[in-house]
Amino acid sequence: MNLILTMRILGALLLYLGGTLLVPIPFSLYYHDGAWVAFLYSALICFSSGGMLFTCCRSNKDLSVREGFAVVTFGWTFFALFGALPYIFSGAIPSPLDAFFETMSGFTTTGSTILTEIESLPKSLLFWRSLTHWLGGMGIIVLSLAILPMLGVGGMQLFKAEVPGPTADRLRPRIQDTAKLLWGVYLMLTAMEAMLLMFGGMGFFDAVCHSFATLATGGFSTRNASVAAYDSSYIDGVITLFMILAGINFTLHFQLLRGRLSEFHRNEEFRCYLGLIVAATAIIVGFNWYHGTYGELGENFRYSVFQVASIITTTGFGTADYETWSVLPQYILVMLMFVGGCAGSTGGGMKVARILLLFKHAQVQVFRLIHPRAVRLVKLGNRPVDKEVLQSILGFFALFIGIFVFASLLMASCGMDLVSGGAAVIACLANIGPGLGSVGPVDNFAHIPAFGKSVLIICMLMGRLELFTVMVLFFPSFWRK
Repeated sequence: MNLILTMRILGALLLYLGGTLLVPIPFSLYYHDGAWVAFLYSALICFSSGGMLFTCCRSNKDLSVREGFAVVTFGWTFFALFGALPYIFSGAIPSPLDAFFETMSGFTTTGSTILTEIESLPKSLLFWRSLTHWLGGMGIIVLSLAILPMLGVGGMQLFKAEVPGPTADRLRPRIQDTAKLLWGVYLMLTAMEAMLLMFGGMGFFDAVCHSFATLATGGFSTRNASVAAYDSSYIDGVITLFMILAGINFTLHFQLLRGRLSEFHRNEEFRCYLGLIVAATAIIVGFNWYHGTYGELGENFRYSVFQVASIITTTGFGTADYETWSVLPQYILVMLMFVGGCAGSTGGGMKVARILLLFKHAQVQVFRLIHPRAVRLVKLGNRPVDKEVLQSILGFFALFIGIFVFASLLMASCGMDLVSGGAAVIACLANIGPGLGSVGPVDNFAHIPAFGKSVLIICMLMGRLELFTVMVLFFPSFWRK
């Protein structure tokens, strides 16, 4: 592997991060919170470190798949490490591990937090916390593809390694154009949500921060009680809508802008995704009504659909403590944690497309047992799925479950109970945020021991980069020539 080229690109990414660290300074000066010094110092460290790597490491070779994997994984790690500096310098999170946990949770759009008093943080730090979501949502690496031409290397290797889902759709022949189109759609939806939230009475600052978190399916809020603090059915409805939109493949949003509304109906994954939301909401509404959890049907639907959308899109916002619901609704939410959003969305989890293809593959195998001579292909929509893609999905599923079990055992070794330990792992591995037990929707991750937090940090990174990108770095053959 070409370490020189890898370090040069990482240096360029740190220069970019240094620029983003300057963005919260105007908010700090406007609100007089005194945190601007912490951001300035952090930016200077990023500029000096990135400039040194970019200047000293020169290479004329092209970017290969190996360097693509390394840049994505180490780039995400560097962003979380250097992005934690404002928390440390400001004294808001004195512990480097806790600050790293919070920032990794932000950039990976997980939404798990170690903070107990969110509203006491300086406004600029709250903005930075939400901004890490927004940058990580569509992908820092994909965004950086717009500036990679100055490095003299191609970007498709990075795009394949970073974009969530079984395959990476190219909307334009050039990868830089693809990145710009995706970010254009992303920015437009963010602006639309912010305006709608302000129309509902939310202030500009809170509207921007919650829009960042919603479109990134992150879940960081500026309030201790999350979205429940506003107690507004209108705000709940707007955020529910945009959470669902954020969980859809962004190429479909692009097709909609081109007037191709029929693409939504023709997309089998979208139909399955919408069907899961409708079915889960209907069942939870029914059980909440049967058990008398909510007195009015409108209130029941409002809280139920919000939590279903929040969990399946892996956003993690909360308007209700779903641990007070009956057992079946909680089981449904846990299953949705594993599913996640659509491929090509900002959501986490295993993705609807993978789950759908797994069931189709199982159906074909059963059919072949009954009809051994029959030829039947696994199709997504009307297109046959390559065997290589199916093998990749089967491998991903096995690896996902294996990591979940192994990480849960490690959390149990920290003294966590069965429910809390497993819920913490799936909440971080699927980039959801809240779980069950001691890490439920009204709790946080501050009480977890240092070793457990380290395990969860790795789970967040692996979950955001869809396992394989990180796992290949642990094979000795990856580093050999």
